[in-house]
Amino acid sequence: MNIDHPSSAIPTEPVSTDPVDRVIAYHVRTKHHFNRYARSLGYLDWANQPNPFRRFDGAQLVRLPLLTQEDAPQSPSYEALYRQGMVPSQPLTVAALSRFLELALGLSAWKKAGESEWALRNNPSSGNLHPTEGYVLLPPVDGLDLTPGLYHYASKEHGLELRADPSPDHLTALLAECPSGAFLFGLTSVHWREAWKYGERAFRYCNHDVGHAIGSARIAAATLGWKMALLDGVDQNTIAMLLGTHRRDDFHDVEPEHPDCLAVIWPGEDVNRVAPSGNRAVRVVPLSLDAAVVADLSVGPWHGKANGLSGEHGVHWDIIDEAAEASWKTSRERSTVPLPPGSHDSSGTRDASRLTHDAGVIIRQRRSAVAFDARTSISSATFFHILQRVTPRAEQPQFQRPMPWDVLPWDPAIHLLLFVHRVDGLAPGLYVLVRDPKRLPLLQQSMNPELEWTPAPGCPDDLPLFWLLQGDAQRLAAQVSCHQGIAGDSAFSLGMLAEFEGRLRQGGAWWYPRLFWESGLIGQVLYLEAEAAGVRGTGIGCYFDDPVHEVVGIKDLSMQSLYHFTIGGPVDDQRLMTLPPYHHLARRS
Repeated sequence: MNIDHPSSAIPTEPVSTDPVDRVIAYHVRTKHHFNRYARSLGYLDWANQPNPFRRFDGAQLVRLPLLTQEDAPQSPSYEALYRQGMVPSQPLTVAALSRFLELALGLSAWKKAGESEWALRNNPSSGNLHPTEGYVLLPPVDGLDLTPGLYHYASKEHGLELRADPSPDHLTALLAECPSGAFLFGLTSVHWREAWKYGERAFRYCNHDVGHAIGSARIAAATLGWKMALLDGVDQNTIAMLLGTHRRDDFHDVEPEHPDCLAVIWPGEDVNRVAPSGNRAVRVVPLSLDAAVVADLSVGPWHGKANGLSGEHGVHWDIIDEAAEASWKTSRERSTVPLPPGSHDSSGTRDASRLTHDAGVIIRQRRSAVAFDARTSISSATFFHILQRVTPRAEQPQFQRPMPWDVLPWDPAIHLLLFVHRVDGLAPGLYVLVRDPKRLPLLQQSMNPELEWTPAPGCPDDLPLFWLLQGDAQRLAAQVSCHQGIAGDSAFSLGMLAEFEGRLRQGGAWWYPRLFWESGLIGQVLYLEAEAAGVRGTGIGCYFDDPVHEVVGIKDLSMQSLYHFTIGGPVDDQRLMTLPPYHHLARRS
């Protein structure tokens, strides 16, 4: 992704004690403007560049098998991921867990220039800085030859570090109401990794990366026929206790981890579950955990101390801590989501192995484009197909929505403002994709009343895509994306418009990170869809916030642009050598 620019200091202003006011104040303060960028250090302190790999010294490392593409469990076709019941559900084994973690958070390649080498991962990250850390909590499972407990995923070693091994009975009790064979997946963020480069705006980018990681994990789970749901009813204190980020002794004098979210993952062949009503015909998934059981688990025993990532920090960005504190989720919701009949179908009788590209190949080949050729176009059919993939079918219950949108337990809050440049059969100009059709009046009320809102010509009936303005938008797209040519040299680019202040006022300040998570999840789908279409994408975190809003006449905080993205024909840097993702482990053996 693309570097932000330095800025001069701006004065601080008194901030309300209301958490929503505080996160809005953070958002407004960290906007980029034509005449001033959000605050950052102004240069890159290479001597203190953060280590992208966290380890816990003293924790046992269990190396996972390095599977080849031909090893079981093999990936299905990419297209099969989106077809209900086409991917047979795999049992939870060490090999299946290895495949899941590799495709979700593992290395995809190493790049080399001269004497310098750096790793790329299957989950993208702003500036390739990777603030996101992943954890799995494994209960006793028949056939899983691992000690039950909490593990940190060490991506460089492709291994699991045992952080805690509490009583197996406690682990079983924690997941007693979850689908059979379930385990927990957790994500945290090291804010310093992004702040080192991006300064105050880093809290935004860390949450983009959480959204990408949620998406990469959901899609990795789908390659195994597994289901996944975000446990959004859990408060962050409980997440911290479960993942151990609250343990100050384990993070003494090193960069802390911010507990972001938990998800439950389970094999598709779930058995019937009893609903709270006692109706055994209803199968449900709880979106919360028993905080008392988590408190019992947090007693431990615990293993390992976190490594330091930088020698010195130079500047500490207090405003990031302020935003993290204001958006900290303290509420708990005891909610459940029903599983529809047949959602556990894992029939292997239908051949889904070679419908299109291998899903694992698409996931591993994903890269962030650094430049586009300003020539490559895509067909309107491809364009519409990509947009359909990011449309969550909001009218459906959660688990009847297409993968990966079944992972989020909320109605979509993000809509797309599209700058169309080179789409064959579609006039260049400005378009809007309304990802939840019932929100169309809100978007229209938030924008210039003189905009056209004409259904896009040739668009499928079930795709709410509207044509706003006709004309060449290449220069405009580049201008509002911090003058970056990649936004105009592509086939199309876009800004992700969030339903902003209304969602925060209604739901609480903890909704602020979730808006970025949803944006990151959209970006993850766009990345893979671009690869499947034979082109390439890249996320853009640097854009001029309010000038984007002015393009369509947004004058207040009802809608805010949170993330930009662009897709086109890539221009590769031929000076870089590409090495296999785990060549360093092969050398050791």
